[in-house]
Amino acid sequence: MSDDDLDLFRQQMIGVQQLKNANKVVFQKKRGSTIGQSYRRNAAENETVDENRLSTECIDLVDPLDILSFKRDGIQQGVFRRLKQGRYTIDATLDLHRLTVEEARREIFRFVRDCVDLDVRTALISHGKGFRSAQRPAVLKSYVAKWLPNLPEVMAFHSAQNFHGGVGSVYVLLRKSRKLKESNRRRFGLSK
Repeated sequence: MSDDDLDLFRQQMIGVQQLKNANKVVFQKKRGSTIGQSYRRNAAENETVDENRLSTECIDLVDPLDILSFKRDGIQQGVFRRLKQGRYTIDATLDLHRLTVEEARREIFRFVRDCVDLDVRTALISHGKGFRSAQRPAVLKSYVAKWLPNLPEVMAFHSAQNFHGGVGSVYVLLRKSRKLKESNRRRFGLSK
C-alpha cells in the first residue's frame, strides 16, 4: 500500500469509532408459527403408516348361508380337504361378532400377522352369518371373503364345520414360518 492510499484511507475513517465488545448474545423474539405451519407440524407428528392394505371398498355381497372357500396354487388337495373337514388342530381363534367393518379389518390384519409370528398354522375366524343385521346379505362375512385372499400369509380358507360355527366361521390355513419350514426339513432329513 502506498503512502497516498494510506492517507486517503485515514481521511475516510475520520469520526469512525470502534464498536464496543459486549460479550453478549442477543436473541430476537421468536415469532409464533402461522396457522399453516402449525397444521403441517401437527399432521407430520401425528402421521402413522398403516401397513394394513385391506380395503373397505367395493365388495361382492354373499348370502348368510353361502360357503366361503379359497385355495392358493400349490396347496395339495389332501391338505385342503383336511382343512375343509376341520381335521387340523385350531391353534388360534378370532371372534368378529359385533365389530364394525373397520374394526374387523384391523383385527383380521393384526390376527393373521400375529399368527404367523407365533407359528400358528391353522386358525378359526368367526365372522357370523349376518342374520342379526338389518341387511340380508352378510356384510362382515362378505368382507372376510374379500380380505383373506389379499393377505399373502393366508394359503387357504374354507367355511367351518357345524361344530366350529358352520357358515358363520372359516378355517384359515396360514403360511409356514421359516422356523417351521426348517424344523420340518430337519425332522424329515431333507436338505435345503
